[in-house]
Amino acid sequence: MSECVFCLIVAGELPSTKVYETDEVLAIRDINPAAPVHVIVFPKQHYTDIVELGESDPNLGGAMVEAVAAVARIEGVEAGFRTSFNTGKGGGQTVFHVHAHVMGGRQLSLSLG
Repeated sequence: MSECVFCLIVAGELPSTKVYETDEVLAIRDINPAAPVHVIVFPKQHYTDIVELGESDPNLGGAMVEAVAAVARIEGVEAGFRTSFNTGKGGGQTVFHVHAHVMGGRQLSLSLG
């Protein structure tokens, strides 16, 4: 997956601002934030989307949820934040390595579009 931006970040070939890291999961600041807090959480191992991850390694999915909670605490937004997984082009996924967006720090719109 040498062309995958998140794989390149995991390999240390692209810079990022780390927020949280375990042996399995990495969380970095989004380079184009949509909210005051916008962190991307993804597994270090490549899975295309949440469907592939869920079918292949549900325990790793649980590690991602733990990382989302840790990021919310670190960023001070645990009382209110949004987490989203965009899946497939129709779902708005632009980087095809499963990842969760953790956004907060202001009142977020109820609109999903």
